[in-house]
Amino acid sequence: MADISPPEVTWDGIHTVDDESFASDNVCIVTGAASGIGRAVSLVAAANGLTVVATDRDETRLEGTVDRGAELDVSGTIKPVVGDLTEDTDIENIVSEAATVGDIKYLANVAGVQHIDSIEEFPMETYDMIHQVMLRAPLYLSKLCIPHFKETADGKGCVGNMCSIHGHYVTSDKVAYNVSKFGLRGLTQSIAAEGDGEIRSFSVSTGYVQTPLVTNQLEDTAEQRGITVEEVIEDVMLGQSRVSEMMKPVEVANLFLIGFSKLGNQLVGGDLLFDGGMTLTYE
Repeated sequence: MADISPPEVTWDGIHTVDDESFASDNVCIVTGAASGIGRAVSLVAAANGLTVVATDRDETRLEGTVDRGAELDVSGTIKPVVGDLTEDTDIENIVSEAATVGDIKYLANVAGVQHIDSIEEFPMETYDMIHQVMLRAPLYLSKLCIPHFKETADGKGCVGNMCSIHGHYVTSDKVAYNVSKFGLRGLTQSIAAEGDGEIRSFSVSTGYVQTPLVTNQLEDTAEQRGITVEEVIEDVMLGQSRVSEMMKPVEVANLFLIGFSKLGNQLVGGDLLFDGGMTLTYE
């Protein structure tokens, strides 16, 4: 069986870019920062000298992200801000806190939630919660951050949205996740349409990544499809990929870094599709 346990971020996996905007007076807000891709984005951004406002509702694991940054001795600062993305007051507080530590320049909307059920059985309260976390909160955070972007020295800023292959095609029993990911691509392009090239946005679409979100859905997916956990990994998660390994969170984080950097100057509303060929080489 393939090993998909979430790996720790180490220096040998972190990419760095020489960019004058990657400085301690510039702030990158990262949601879902307590684990997985969100933690990795926080660490990679801080390793590149940015001040990171890392937010999550899980205070204990959020502190783990801060501790890991200290262990890696990253040059940037990671400031934890506990917040629930289903609460507008918490979203507003995240941005307010970020503005106290520097110039808000980057926003990484990473937080994700999953629920496995058919459409006819899908609980609407769960749908509403997933929609709030994965689509409404990114919109509201973007709405609040854009004025701060415009107030920076060069008037520029960038929003990076964690999308998925499920923003390109869907798999069954994930209706809330599918709809949210398609919506994130629409949000990405909407920000780009209004940003005049000064306020950029991009999305990152991957296949399955070695994160707690993935490992935690294995048993539910197996039960829903009537197959074993091993078959979920080998057939559902890796079956269509032309690459036999899942991406690591730090590899996804590096894509956010590239998108935020000067290397992404022409990345305006675009989607970085790193899916091992899953969506483009369908059998």
